[in-house]
Amino acid sequence: MSLQGLWRCAELLRNPFKPAGLGSVRTATKRAGGTVSNHGGSPGKRLGVKKFSDEFVIPGNILVRQRGTVFHPGQHVKMGRDHTLYATVPGYVRFYKVPGARKDRKYVGIVTNKGEKLPRDEQNLGRSRFFGLVDLNAFKKEAAAEATVSS
Repeated sequence: MSLQGLWRCAELLRNPFKPAGLGSVRTATKRAGGTVSNHGGSPGKRLGVKKFSDEFVIPGNILVRQRGTVFHPGQHVKMGRDHTLYATVPGYVRFYKVPGARKDRKYVGIVTNKGEKLPRDEQNLGRSRFFGLVDLNAFKKEAAAEATVSS
């Protein structure tokens, strides 16, 4: 065998990309993808506090959207079946903890007057009540006042 023939055989063995070579290797044209368990997930559920302290709310306003009871309903607040807290009266939002009660339980309540604090001192101030009734006597007084002004 000549030196030139031996040189060609050595070159074919060294280069794995030549089809005639013994050690030819097939290379990937794309990277390996792997598997994904959650496939990118789902959109966010927009949980959290929607109305903050001292904000004015009307009945039905959502105060907190949550999973489980991070916040518990306080005065004039109710809980929906998905643990959403909502206002039942018009007023101002208050976040508070009850001293001497459960250790880390946080409450959300509504006060009807801006200066009030929660938890309410019911011994001295009495219960906070809101009935949402219409004062019909005020309408009669208004009508009487307008009648006197027009005449």
